[in-house]
Amino acid sequence: MLGLIVAFLTSFVVTLLIIRFKHLHQHFSGDSDLTGPQKFHKTVVPRIGGISIAVGLFTAVLTKTFALGPTNPGFILLICAIPTFAIGLTEDLTKNIGVRQRLLLTAISAICVIYLLDIQIKSLGIPLIDFLFVIPYFGIAITVIAIAGLSNAYNIIDGFNGLSSMVGIITLLALGYVAYILGDTTIIFLSLVMAGAILGFFIWNYPQGLIFLGDGGAYLIGFWIATLSIWLCFKYPEVSPWFALLINGYPVMETLFTIYRRRIHQNKSPGAPDGIHFHTLIYRRVLQTKCYDNALSANARTAPYLWILAGLSITPAVLWWQSTPILIGACAVFLISYTWIYSRIVKFKTPHWIHL
Repeated sequence: MLGLIVAFLTSFVVTLLIIRFKHLHQHFSGDSDLTGPQKFHKTVVPRIGGISIAVGLFTAVLTKTFALGPTNPGFILLICAIPTFAIGLTEDLTKNIGVRQRLLLTAISAICVIYLLDIQIKSLGIPLIDFLFVIPYFGIAITVIAIAGLSNAYNIIDGFNGLSSMVGIITLLALGYVAYILGDTTIIFLSLVMAGAILGFFIWNYPQGLIFLGDGGAYLIGFWIATLSIWLCFKYPEVSPWFALLINGYPVMETLFTIYRRRIHQNKSPGAPDGIHFHTLIYRRVLQTKCYDNALSANARTAPYLWILAGLSITPAVLWWQSTPILIGACAVFLISYTWIYSRIVKFKTPHWIHL
C-alpha cells in the first residue's frame, strides 16, 4: 500500500509541475501538430506525461529496493524498461524517431526481461501448437514479439484523453487481483505501483487534456503490462496462457486490425498513421455530431466507450483465468463483436444503443 501511495503522489506532483512550468519547455515537449489524422486537440499540449509515470514508478520501486536490495525483481524490471521508455521519450521530444527504431528498443527491453528475470512464454495451451516450443529460441522469439507488440499497442490506442491510461489501470488491477488469489506479493506490488503512477497522471489528463501521455508513457505502460502478464502465466502453470492474451484483448485487437487494414486494404506501411481507428470512428461518427454545452467534450466522452470495450475482454479473463477452453471461446466472441461493431460504424450503420 505504501508503494501505491508513493507512486500516486509522486506522479501527481511531477505532472502538476510539468503543467505549471510548461512555458519553459513546451517549445520542445509540446505536441504542436494540430492537423494530423489522429490529432484532435486545438492547442499545444505537453506530451511528456510519461516522465511523471516513470518518476512515480521509480520512486515507489526504490522504496522496496532499500528493503530487498538490488536483486529486487521490481528494480530489475525497471532497469529492463529503460530502453523502451528512453526511445519513446526521445520521440516525444524530437518527433523524429521511426517505428522500426522504437520496436527495436522495445525488443531489447524484452530480451533483458527474458535473461535478467528468466521468464518467457512457454506454452499457448494448444497441444497442436505447443510442440513448436521445443524449437530452440522459439519461446524467446514469441516473448519478444509479444512484449514489443503490446508496448506499441498502447501507443496505438493512445488517441484521446484518458483512453490508454485508464485501460492500463483496469488491466493492472485485474492482474493484481489474480496475483492476489495466487498469493504473489511481487506481482501485486508491481501492478499496483504502476496503476498508482498512471492514476497520478490520469487526474491531470482526463477530462481536460492538460497533458498527454506521449510515446514514452504509452510504451512504458504497455511494456510493464506485457511483462507482468507473461510473468504471471510463466510462474503459475494453472493460469491459462489465454489469460495473458484476453486481458489485453482490446489493445491487441486494435493493433492486429490496424496492421491488417493498412497493409491489406490501404497498401500502406503498418506504421503509417490513419484516422480510422476504432476510437477515432467513435469520436467522429458517434460523438462529434452532437453538441455538448459542458466541460465534458466529445473528446473526453470517447474514452469511456473504449473502457467498456476493454472490460468486455478483461472480465472473462479474470473470471475464468484457469480455463483455456472458456478463454479461447471468450476471445472468439470478443473478436467477432469487435469486427461487427467496427464494420457497422464504418458503413454508417452504427447500432442505435451506441448513440445513447
